[in-house]
Amino acid sequence: MICEEITDFAETLPPMTALAGLDYGDKTIGVAVSDGLRQVATPLETIRRGKKFTQDAEALMRILDARSIQGIVLGLPRNMDGSEGPRCQKTRAFARNLSRLTDLPITFWDERLSTVAAERALLEADTSRAKRAGVIDHVAAGYILQGALDRMRHL
Repeated sequence: MICEEITDFAETLPPMTALAGLDYGDKTIGVAVSDGLRQVATPLETIRRGKKFTQDAEALMRILDARSIQGIVLGLPRNMDGSEGPRCQKTRAFARNLSRLTDLPITFWDERLSTVAAERALLEADTSRAKRAGVIDHVAAGYILQGALDRMRHL
């Protein structure tokens, strides 16, 4: 089920359950998870995308099942003016396809500048360029998920 509004998403969630945050891209899917209290998002891993959706979905579902995830926050890459371009359309299509495979509620979170924030944090931590390249997507997923967690805490 896709929830366009974070309030609707929050209402569908069972209490005290973990969520996943996703940074969906052309080559990778960054994955982050929350604790059961939904206080803290932790970057987990980056899935290298395959040629077919089913490969990506299987890898993602293994992670979600192993972590007992009960909801998905998917970063929506809006343009800086707030409009939705081709990347948003691809992300929404991914969400529709994923919703056919799982009953988990899915919502979107504005991911503008999440990768920039993740890059800045990694630079401040003096992370090497090679290491940054390997972790940037799941760190960005952590920023996406943390933003949604913070918002839901104030509902």
